[in-house]
Amino acid sequence: MQVIKRDGTIVEFDLNKIVVAIQKANTSVEPEERASEEQIYEIARSVEMKHRQRILVEDIQDMVEQKLMELDKYALAKNYIIYRYNRALVRKQNTTDESILSLLHNTNKDLAEENSNKNTVIAATQRDYIAGEVSRDLTRRILLPEKISKAHDDGVLHFHDADYFVQPIFNCCLINISDMLDNGTVMNGKMIESPKSFQVACTVMTQIIACVASNQYGGQSVDIRHLGKYLRRSYEKFRRQITRDCGEGASDEMIERLTMDRLGDELRSGVQTIQYQINTLMTTNGQSPFVTLFLNLREDDPYIKENAMIIEEILRQRIEGIKNEKGVYVTPAFPKLVYVLDEHNCLKGGKYDYLTRLAVKCSAKRMYPDYISAKWMRKTYEGNVFSPMGCRSFLSPWKDENGEYKFEGRFNQGVVSINLPQIGILCQNDEDAFWKMFDERLELCREALMCRHNALKGVKSDVSPVHWQYGALARMQPGETIDKLLYGGYSSISLGYIGIYELTKLIKGCSHTTPEGEEFALKVMKYMKAKVDQWRAETNIGFALYGTPAESLCYRFARIDKERFGTIKDITDKGYYTNSYHVDVREEIDAFTKFKFESQFQTISTGGCISYVEIPNMRNNLPALEELVRYIYDNIQYAEFNTKSDYCHVCGYDGEILINDDFEWECPVCHNKDQHKMNVTRRTCGYLGENFWNVGKTKEIKARVLHL
Repeated sequence: MQVIKRDGTIVEFDLNKIVVAIQKANTSVEPEERASEEQIYEIARSVEMKHRQRILVEDIQDMVEQKLMELDKYALAKNYIIYRYNRALVRKQNTTDESILSLLHNTNKDLAEENSNKNTVIAATQRDYIAGEVSRDLTRRILLPEKISKAHDDGVLHFHDADYFVQPIFNCCLINISDMLDNGTVMNGKMIESPKSFQVACTVMTQIIACVASNQYGGQSVDIRHLGKYLRRSYEKFRRQITRDCGEGASDEMIERLTMDRLGDELRSGVQTIQYQINTLMTTNGQSPFVTLFLNLREDDPYIKENAMIIEEILRQRIEGIKNEKGVYVTPAFPKLVYVLDEHNCLKGGKYDYLTRLAVKCSAKRMYPDYISAKWMRKTYEGNVFSPMGCRSFLSPWKDENGEYKFEGRFNQGVVSINLPQIGILCQNDEDAFWKMFDERLELCREALMCRHNALKGVKSDVSPVHWQYGALARMQPGETIDKLLYGGYSSISLGYIGIYELTKLIKGCSHTTPEGEEFALKVMKYMKAKVDQWRAETNIGFALYGTPAESLCYRFARIDKERFGTIKDITDKGYYTNSYHVDVREEIDAFTKFKFESQFQTISTGGCISYVEIPNMRNNLPALEELVRYIYDNIQYAEFNTKSDYCHVCGYDGEILINDDFEWECPVCHNKDQHKMNVTRRTCGYLGENFWNVGKTKEIKARVLHL
């Protein structure tokens, strides 16, 4: 017998659910009014004996009430009815009040830690969060099917960005900055014509980024190569002016030198405009634009010389950093930088190797850029190299009506992520049970993703003119719907996943880095990829498999499962799940082997992914980093470096903190000596934990693991 639930889903009849419901009502009445265990089971069996093919859950509850009345258990029947009523109220109750008040009182820890780029104390940011809490509540209670909301609450899946779901907006995009700069655009009802100089182009670009970011959630990416044309315009303008001012007596060498001097000033000012505008502008989301600059030199680019100059300046200014409120140079959160490695700059004697060495130096000090191998990307994406949207989400190849590949001006409709470890917990050591439940939950994810898609159907271009009418994504007419961009793979919609490592441990009893575990993990990945390809074929919608972007989700899923299933060794005891296909941080594996191992998963996760390695003492390890960069080019598509750098919480200084003559930690900028206000790493061995003095307070410092 199958039961049709309130939300329309169909489940197998479970006698125990009736028993539990009556038992809960039983405890709320006097002993003489209670039903015996035998009577409770008899009621449940009477429902089961109906032998209907399908039955509504409301019909089951009516039968239970009737049986209780027949037993003269009137008080119990009344309390059972009240229990049903209260359950209905719980399903529909408004939950925003407490979260909003805690936000205003700065006691909402979850929101404060959700996004490190948003300060929940700032009034403008609070407005966005308040709107987000209302959106979440409406989404959970009204907009989403009950089974999707419940699956999200239970950690079965994660419906990303529910705080924006009430609005007709989408996730992330690649801004068509070339169209907007070359053909002009409109912002806030004002015409902006094509710039005549590099610095103006930089200013216009940052204004476009802020406007675009205010009308969507997620990240935006901009390909810097489109600025090369405007740097040449400035060069030509300066050369004409200098030639005119110097007269016929000036040599070409002098004119060129003076021109390049002025161009250098223009270049520095333009890049500084990008850096300062992005970090000081605040979008209507209450944060700086989540923007990524794509640093790619293409051999067929007629402005490759200019673009090399722009990339060099971007890297130099990022290495320098940006001053905080105390005047100390710190690492800015934005813009993110993604640097492309190709034959001419992969540190094998290429013409632009000097830029890559500068990029490595920048990574060592400022954590960015990330690195993309053009060689590997071309293998996966039909010979194309293009930017991720925001940080990690990649589009699939798509051709326009002229048969030309197009990536800029495209977007992602939304993301839903599946909790793989939870399936493993429920199906431990039973692989057959796993594949059955895996299928069911993937279908649930598909339904959730279709909610995302359907929410965008019928949306008119007027909701965000900068996106749909003035070139960021399209040049549509007012009143025109965006529906045609939701199909055919023009835009993507992404299935994310968490915890391949934990799932493999639960089902196979070993890590996915072992031969047996690797075979299983790859089988799971290929199965998910086949599913999204099947969904794409059935719907003509651009479903994609996406290495989940939200690190915080690794903690949310683990927290939910620990509360539900308790502490499980190597699974919930860590307090986190590993992101996507990544190797668990506790495994002993060197950086080269980790990249090589994870690269095979990247070619399956074509909707987006990134691999990283933890490198201790990066600032003093440039040769090793350069070797890793060479390795990235030959062995993996997309990678980054992580480290734990010294940091003074008093002034924000994030350089090396040394020991003074009195054997005390001391910030070289503000001279803070309170170790509790500094994050200090050991330079000798790269140990990243807490340091403390040994007995005798000599120059020797004890670490928790190593004695130095």
